[in-house]
Amino acid sequence: MRININRNIFIVLLLVLLVAWFWWAYNNLDKPAIFCDEQTEICDQNTALYLDASRSVDERVEDLLARMTLEEKIGQLALIDRSNLSNSEDIARYNLGALLSGGGSLPEDRTAAGWQAMTAEYQSYTKKTRLKIPLLYGVDAIHGHANVLGATVFPHQIGLGATNDPDLVRRVYEATARELMATGVYWNFAPSLDVPKDQRWGRVYEAFSGDARRVDGLTASSIIGLQGEPSSPLVLATAKHYLGGGAAIWGSSDTEDYKIDQGDIELSEQLLRSEHLLPFQTAVEAGVGSVMVALNSWQGKKLSSHTYLLTDVLKGELGFTGFVVSDWYGVYEIPGNDYLNTVAAINSGVDMVMLPKDYKKFAADMLHAKQSGKISDSRLDDAVRRVLRAKFALGLFDREAPAPADLEVVGSDEHRAIAREAVRKSLVVLKDSRDILPLSKDVQTLLVAGSAADNVGQQCGGWTVEWQGIDGNWLPGATSILSGLKQTVSSKTEVIYERDGNFTLSDKADVGIAIIGEKPYAEGAGDNADPRLSTEDLAVIAKVRQSSDKLVVIIISGRALNIKTQARNWEAIVAAWLPGTEGQGVADVLFGGYPFTGALPVPWEL
Repeated sequence: MRININRNIFIVLLLVLLVAWFWWAYNNLDKPAIFCDEQTEICDQNTALYLDASRSVDERVEDLLARMTLEEKIGQLALIDRSNLSNSEDIARYNLGALLSGGGSLPEDRTAAGWQAMTAEYQSYTKKTRLKIPLLYGVDAIHGHANVLGATVFPHQIGLGATNDPDLVRRVYEATARELMATGVYWNFAPSLDVPKDQRWGRVYEAFSGDARRVDGLTASSIIGLQGEPSSPLVLATAKHYLGGGAAIWGSSDTEDYKIDQGDIELSEQLLRSEHLLPFQTAVEAGVGSVMVALNSWQGKKLSSHTYLLTDVLKGELGFTGFVVSDWYGVYEIPGNDYLNTVAAINSGVDMVMLPKDYKKFAADMLHAKQSGKISDSRLDDAVRRVLRAKFALGLFDREAPAPADLEVVGSDEHRAIAREAVRKSLVVLKDSRDILPLSKDVQTLLVAGSAADNVGQQCGGWTVEWQGIDGNWLPGATSILSGLKQTVSSKTEVIYERDGNFTLSDKADVGIAIIGEKPYAEGAGDNADPRLSTEDLAVIAKVRQSSDKLVVIIISGRALNIKTQARNWEAIVAAWLPGTEGQGVADVLFGGYPFTGALPVPWEL
């Protein structure tokens, strides 16, 4: 009898428990549970709120943030160059938040297929982590996805600034974004919003203009082109370099062999705001997702540790809700040791640190700083929250990985047509004293000479495959300026090309074109106390002048050059900037297919 009573009581209790469980589950359907194996710490996340694409970005961010350990949070703030990974397994071991390919840090297979395979492999390691947070992968696609063989290489920003065409700039950056996405890259370190005031700086060509108003007028278009609409995001844009690098003082750089790049800015706050902050304010209003801190100092203080400019002005006054990333090794250039530099940068408002190596030490330093109270819970969570928000807004948790078929967009005819249009609209007539422009397509004899006439690498400039650029015509699908000229003139025209201008003619040719200019360079390596044409270039021009009735000089450069003395003897001069892979755009305008419409983005005295 006792046994039956106990059995009945057990059944009743079981029914009560079942009813209670169903009641709890019914009232908590919007808060799905996570079931974890405590020994392996591998959780079944299938019901996690942050994986629910129907939820808002903020809901997903807060849910994921609440699940993260201290080590997982720290990992999200690390940006590593892929070439500095000791082992790809470290992506999971250290919960790394982002990787990048610095200039020349490329996969063995440099084609679009090779890039797609590389980024997919790196993302596969995030699947081994407890929370499976995807990587951000970043590159300097500052004039197209130019690290990739076969990609469309657009004119550098100085050329786009010469067009002063916001719609064209938007289309250029949208095409760049689509080529990036095809290779699994969703973060671009562009656009540059610097306002260069000194033509000696090696980064002038990365900027739209030395006129802050023109830079400001093209800012929103570049960001919207890259990022797309919130409902269908493309890639994350980066407004750089915050703030004022274009006004650095010559000779103030503390970096060996650099003279102005990364130097000190001595402007008053009023001038810093009125000239250099203006486009960044527009970028924030346009919804830019990330801002990169310049390697410069302002009045002696490194910008990576400048709380006032990073937190008070950018995040507070301007209302920037994205994340702040430091530039290459920028945090460790703050005076002091690496540990104190890390603390200073994070507390000043840097959210993600471009290390770009030393991630193990960074993790240890951050852990020690957090545990010793040097970095607060709120500051750490704010930084992580900003990074996660960008990843969710981009759809990285929900996107399908790019497929081989997606690679058809890389270097497509549509994108090359946009690039060719950009070349046409960027050309600026510096001089035409005899009204010889445009040239006739039916000219009888055309002489062509110069180091840049048949050199796609030179016309693309720096940040093309390699950090400092390349030499020669080995970019698939590209058209040199010489090739474009040959394809444009009539079949009756005899085109004679001699690189060094050593022509042997019995009579002068109708027209001679000298295509010369700067060799590729990037950043501080391009700092030049007196930017001018080389002795070799001037010799070529003199030879073409001697061998032709009419002379046209086409200058390939990333800035204004000193040609005041020599230009007196040249009838026509055209600034073509750094046009990229579509050299035929030069011929389109030179022979009258389209008008010259470009306007100087920087002062150029003749």
